[in-house]
Amino acid sequence: MVLGLEIVLGLTSLLLILFILLHKGKGGGLSDMFGGGFTSQHGGSSVVEKNLDRITIVLSIIWLACIVGIGIAYK
Repeated sequence: MVLGLEIVLGLTSLLLILFILLHKGKGGGLSDMFGGGFTSQHGGSSVVEKNLDRITIVLSIIWLACIVGIGIAYK
């Protein structure tokens, strides 16, 4: 069980790094390369940014659950 949680933790860690880097910052982000730049300049967040936010939140919840699970398993 611990091995499975550690594998999921490693995968979610890499995916979180990727998705956080895709987010748009003050000066634009890598998400502009995938079509988010034009629509985000003209009226609010784009669909790409909203979906990126949702995916990042879900990944962070899974990541946190793995951390807690590994902590409980080692205790």
